Amino acid sequence: MKWVLHVDLDQFIAAVEIARHPELRGKPVVVGGNGDPTERAVVATASYEAREFGVQSGMPLRIAAKRCPDAVFLPSDPDAYLEVSARVMAAVRELPVVVEVLGWDEAFVGAETADPEALAAAIKEAVARETGLSCAVGIGDNKLRAKLATGFGKPGGIYRLTRENWWDVMAARPTDALWGIGGKTAKKLGELGIHTVLGLAGADPAELAARFGPKTGPWLRLLGGGISDAEVSATPWVARSRSRETTFQRDLTDPAEMAAEVTALAKRVAQDVLDEGRPAARVAVKVRFVPFLTHTHSITLPEPTSDAGELDRAAQEVLGMFELTRAVRLLGVRAEFPREEP
Repeated sequence: MKWVLHVDLDQFIAAVEIARHPELRGKPVVVGGNGDPTERAVVATASYEAREFGVQSGMPLRIAAKRCPDAVFLPSDPDAYLEVSARVMAAVRELPVVVEVLGWDEAFVGAETADPEALAAAIKEAVARETGLSCAVGIGDNKLRAKLATGFGKPGGIYRLTRENWWDVMAARPTDALWGIGGKTAKKLGELGIHTVLGLAGADPAELAARFGPKTGPWLRLLGGGISDAEVSATPWVARSRSRETTFQRDLTDPAEMAAEVTALAKRVAQDVLDEGRPAARVAVKVRFVPFLTHTHSITLPEPTSDAGELDRAAQEVLGMFELTRAVRLLGVRAEFPREEP
């Protein structure tokens, strides 16, 4: 029988750092920025010990330090995480499976087997042998169910979620328990009187289409029934965008200084675009105002380009869409690649 498995490395970034610093095992570890909680930066990840204190990804480091004063703070090291991720995926590919990489710390695995639990155990063993890291493995009959199963298996376990046990496990859960539904969508569903997975599966398709659009509405109803794609592709993972951002230790209040910072970020993004070997089709700018209000605007370029000057000009145009009347603590520039390759 064909199965879809979802492999998700436990507390990946923190686990990589703990492997490099074994003396930190069992201690609350927070990774982010330069590793200095007095500087403005956010948490990239936190160990399970730190999470027990309420430390979460995306949280300002200074708040993390208040919630967990005894935490060990470490700087982020993306190159190290990329190298370990590559080793993990290579180890999984040694098995008779198809691997579809989703990011540094997760992948879908497609396989034909009579014993998916045994395959999941083999994957966990291969990852541990190659990197010393732990992972959870979700087993499903499609991608949605495999992805959700992993959450029930964390940390370090194996869980099966299929059509047979879908309603027993998921029916009474809130809609945002589904992969693909966030807090905003769940709130909108709640306004329609839809609060559970079962309620979503039985919702009026016309009502969903009217509220969310002719494509998204029916898709949401399918999610409620646990229905999704089951095809795992070995096509290499391709980035949808490249971005750079800077959190300033001193708030910016001068629009000219903000423009100069956007130019610097655009140049870095342009180099990333060149290295990627694909032209950018859209440019977005993110602005985080004091105290922590974030907005993003973007434009579509006249034609895809890798030219640094063109990307900077586009970024400056987008920056002009903001009312820069408040102090700014973060600026970011993102170049998005075309949805379909030529």
